[in-house]
Amino acid sequence: MAKVKSVNSETKTKKMRPALTPEARENQMIYLATELAEQQLRDGTASSQVITHFLKLGSTKEKLEHEILAEQKKLITAKTEQLESAKRIEELYANAINAMREYGGHGGSDE
Repeated sequence: MAKVKSVNSETKTKKMRPALTPEARENQMIYLATELAEQQLRDGTASSQVITHFLKLGSTKEKLEHEILAEQKKLITAKTEQLESAKRIEELYANAINAMREYGGHGGSDE
């Protein structure tokens, strides 16, 4: 009878240094969950929820939704930049008008 080699779970796990921020800790947890899901899929022990999750990730609809979100993010960024630019232009116009008034001898912005 062949001997089955038992693998100690401690030697199988990679040592990670402690996370310094909550975001880093969250990324570690995501990494570990993904690794576990991958191992379960390879072993054939993954639950139907895990299988469905990864099937959905590979679907055309999911990829399209990611593209739409990326484009929406670009649009929001462009709108923000446009608003900031309009504010700067408004300030420049106000400064230019005040400078012309002072140059024309009309004083400050009293009139």
